[in-house]
Amino acid sequence: MENMATTSIGAFQESSNSPNETVLILRARQGDLDAFNQLVLNYQDRIYNLAVHILGDDYAADDITQNTFLTAYLKLPHFRNGSFRSWLSRIATNACYDVYRLNKRHPVMSMEDKDLAEERISPLDDLLSSSQLPEIELERHELAHIVQRALEQLDMDQRAVVILVDQQDFDYLEAAQVLGIPIGTVKSRLARARMRLCQILSKSLDSLP
Repeated sequence: MENMATTSIGAFQESSNSPNETVLILRARQGDLDAFNQLVLNYQDRIYNLAVHILGDDYAADDITQNTFLTAYLKLPHFRNGSFRSWLSRIATNACYDVYRLNKRHPVMSMEDKDLAEERISPLDDLLSSSQLPEIELERHELAHIVQRALEQLDMDQRAVVILVDQQDFDYLEAAQVLGIPIGTVKSRLARARMRLCQILSKSLDSLP
């Protein structure tokens, strides 16, 4: 597996922070706990959802969410006006990789960086659109469970990139920064992940009564 880059302060070249968020970050860097707590409130659901979808474990996601904000608080004085969302997500994603390696639930496969443009598959939302699902009624929670089970059948590298791009709405550059890999690798993994998800979901939905 290609090693995840360690969380790098100032690794993000462009800021997508809102003016209000920039003020909160500046205040938090000066020791304002209320400002930092507001940042936590703004991002805790996003970070939790990222962790729970990558690991499929509520308890681990809780721990990672708490540790992400603790790490962010400790490193915040060194944060240099990049995308705060990407910075937090990189901390959380690195933590997910650490947990994954520690648990050793299954080996992580390396991905090739070759161009897969000819294999382009639709985003996850498109795969789950009503036009591509069988003509059956699925409860929302049942569909969510099927999707999570499908995600857990991907290797860790594929899972992380499809969650960042298709569920967290990162663009390719942002996802590359979060994962510490080239954009070409993001595209390659995403194409493979979408293809694999399409195969898994098709089998899962076909097996429903």
